[in-house]
This record gives sequence, C-alpha cells and structure tokens, in this order.
Amino acid sequence: MSRADRRPAALYHRLVVCALFLILVLPLAATLLYSLATQWSATLLPDGLTLKWYLTLWSDQRFLLAFARSLLVCFGALAFSVLLILPLMFVIHYHFPRLDGVMNVLILLPFAVPPIVSSVGLLQLYASEPLEMIGTPWVLVGCYFTIALPFMYRAITNNLQAINLRDLMDAAHLLGASTWKAALLVVLPNLRKGVMVALLLSFSFLIGEFVFANLLVGTRYETLQVFLNNMRNSSGHYTSAVVVSYFVFVLVLTWAANRLNKDKA
Repeated sequence: MSRADRRPAALYHRLVVCALFLILVLPLAATLLYSLATQWSATLLPDGLTLKWYLTLWSDQRFLLAFARSLLVCFGALAFSVLLILPLMFVIHYHFPRLDGVMNVLILLPFAVPPIVSSVGLLQLYASEPLEMIGTPWVLVGCYFTIALPFMYRAITNNLQAINLRDLMDAAHLLGASTWKAALLVVLPNLRKGVMVALLLSFSFLIGEFVFANLLVGTRYETLQVFLNNMRNSSGHYTSAVVVSYFVFVLVLTWAANRLNKDKA
C-alpha cells in the first residue's frame, strides 16, 4: 500500500478514536459542568459557576461517613483477597499446575450468577441466627471478595506465567533459599505490577457496586452507592458533585499507584 493510500485509512482510524473518546468524555464533562453550575435549566450553558455544591457535599457528615464505609469495605475485601489468593496461586502454579484449568472455572463461577439472584440467596442464608450478618459490613466484605477474585486471579496468573515461576524458584533454591523464603523475597517482588493492576481494577469495580450494597445492608450500613441512590431525588447539582468526586478520587488513586509503581521499578 502506497503512502497516498494509507492517508485515508489513517484519517478514518483517527476519526473513530476521536469519536469514541468524545462518547466517553462528554457525559463526564456534562456532569462536571452541571456540578459547578449555579442554575442550568432552559439555556445552552449554565447561568454561572460555583463551588457551593462541593463545599456542601464535603461538609456533609452523612456523605463523609458513607464514603468512609465504602472505603473500609472495599479495602477489607481487597486485603482478604490478596492474603488468600497469593499463597493459593503460588501453591497451585508451583506444586499443582494441572489444577489451573479447574481454578479458572471455579473463580469465574460468581460471575455466572447475577447479583440479584445471589442477594436473594444470601438474604435467606444470613438473615437469622446463627449466621445473622444482613445489615452488617461483613456480608459486604464477603460478597466483594467473590467479585474481586476473577480480577485478582487472572492478573496474577498472567504475571506468574510471564516470570517463569519454576525457573525462578529453581535458581533461588540453587542459591540456598527455602521455598517460602524464595516465594517472599524473589517471587513476590516480581508480582508487584500484577497485584497492583488487579487491586486497581477490583477497587474501581467494587466502589461502584450497588446491588449487593442496597439489598444486603441498605441504610443500616449506608455506603457511597446507597447514599447516592437515596439522594437521587435531591438537587441534581449535588448528586453530580458526588459522581465527580468519586471519579476524581479513583483517578487520583490510580495515578498515585502508577507513580509509586514506577518509582520502585
């Protein structure tokens, strides 16, 4: 293909990328503008801009408490996932590699059941003694743990396959390291990027999860998702400020994690 023939194709690809970018960015830009507007009804642009809605939001104790609860549940579920998945995956990939196919099926099973169906079953199981947990953060931590499992498993599995685990362990053994010492001091540092990607993907998904939070705990342990749903009939400027604050928080967290990862590389 000549250079002249490539130009229309390159232009077409750029237009497609720009169109997709606009489709993704425009709703967020409109939400941001609406959260900064003093009033916006029948005009093309808002009447004025203000930070009043953000000041109101971040001085609202109910919002701050819901935000803290969401972070607590998400970080608890992610910590539980890392502590369970990392040793399990090391044992499977090093000692029982043939079980990898079985684990792939088991890990994806939670995604085969819709959250609304799982919630009904969990309501029946944990609504009464001796396992009464409905309305508590513990039931959310358990649900979020199952949601995070596929992200954690796939990201770390890809990382383990890339570093050639068995050769790395054999080299460590030749230098006198025990199996678990080699796993902690040699393998684990090489999994840092995979774990970071898994944590960011899982957190971005969990912080916006609504079905489990609404059905299993609701207002008894109001998280950010439930708070936003309960405030949907209030000022649209206020709820837009909630959405933008959530997006900015995830964006800053992702940037900080990537920056930290680059500094350690």
